[in-house]
Amino acid sequence: MAATPAIAANANKDTLLLPDRIWTAEGNTTHTGWAVLVHDGAIAAVGPAASIHAPEGAQRIELPGTTLTPGLIDLHSHLFLHPYNETLWNDQVLKEPQDYRTLAAAGHARDTLLAGFTALRDLGTEGAGYADVSVKRAIDEGMIPGPHLFVATRAIVASASYGPGPRGFRPDIDLPGGAEEVSGVDAATRATREQAGHGADWIKLYADYRVGPDGGTMPTLSEAEMKAIVDTAHLSGRPVAAHAASDAGVRMAVEAGVDSIEHGYGASEATFRLMKQRGVAYEPTLTAVESTAEYFEHYVPGQSEPTPRMREAGHAFRTALKLGVTIGNGSDVGVFAHGSNWREPVAMVRAGMTPTQALHATTDVAARILRQQDRFGRIAPGLRADLAAFSGDPSQHIDDLQHPVFVMKDGTIYRTP
Repeated sequence: MAATPAIAANANKDTLLLPDRIWTAEGNTTHTGWAVLVHDGAIAAVGPAASIHAPEGAQRIELPGTTLTPGLIDLHSHLFLHPYNETLWNDQVLKEPQDYRTLAAAGHARDTLLAGFTALRDLGTEGAGYADVSVKRAIDEGMIPGPHLFVATRAIVASASYGPGPRGFRPDIDLPGGAEEVSGVDAATRATREQAGHGADWIKLYADYRVGPDGGTMPTLSEAEMKAIVDTAHLSGRPVAAHAASDAGVRMAVEAGVDSIEHGYGASEATFRLMKQRGVAYEPTLTAVESTAEYFEHYVPGQSEPTPRMREAGHAFRTALKLGVTIGNGSDVGVFAHGSNWREPVAMVRAGMTPTQALHATTDVAARILRQQDRFGRIAPGLRADLAAFSGDPSQHIDDLQHPVFVMKDGTIYRTP
């Protein structure tokens, strides 16, 4: 049964959690017979159940048949989008009012939290302005349930390089944009400052997009424009995520100093080596490629051969994994249904990771990429009580992540068996 109580409902209670197994993200071992004590929204103790002495009156929650993990993290989401087989991206941006999209985003945040994902980096509102800042505030103030939200607001693109259009539309139509358009260093600097000033936690830029004469993916922003965005963001203490799908786009973004690469499907081994050398994180978004193949390329999971784009994405992922690039769980959810974020760690295991590697990518590694490793991402005393329990053991069978039975964020219980 899912529950979404007010934020303060049980955050200040002492709670003793008694699952069958605990995977702490500190190493790869799953511990049986352990317990977790939560006090005042934080983890007070973790270890063998017999060694933990809960205060009198503490709430005891037994979770038989489950594995308790740190709350999961998705580093690439779009709360203001919903699956393209429901409504095409153009139609969402052109026809759905921002008020409607904001209300939908609140529902998507709830679904994400109930799936066991207690932190989310949202990489652009896709035409919904700065509404993500309000959704984040509503979550933080307890108005709506949702994960810890790290927002990028509008994202930054080169002029006439993103959608809707302008190709395919009448040239005399003034179209709304899916991101903020810039041309030149001054405009790039200004957009970065404006987005930061409106509440962006991360700055997102598009290093490339489908702007080639035949619709091929080519770089968009110049080296100088990207460097201006990165330098301005870093000066204000904000990291930068770069959408980049081509080898040239990835390399330009890395050389400009970005902190994470999103997608990276066409990156070469040499470019991934450069990412490794410079400590740039990688979010592979494998599920987005599979989902669009289902919608537009007649791909049927479990029946069809992988499409060329799926093979390209899988090859890039395996190259990054082989070279030891920091890989975080980033799914591009919104392209597919919110609440099914578990599909990305499952896809990463299918592409070559072990289940524990995928769990690390979805917990402590993702927390480090967010610069939040001292707040959450592991089950350790002093960290926030962001926890999820799943039927089975995802450290052995990653598919078990699709069966959440318990979710806690900041010590508040949102889902119980």
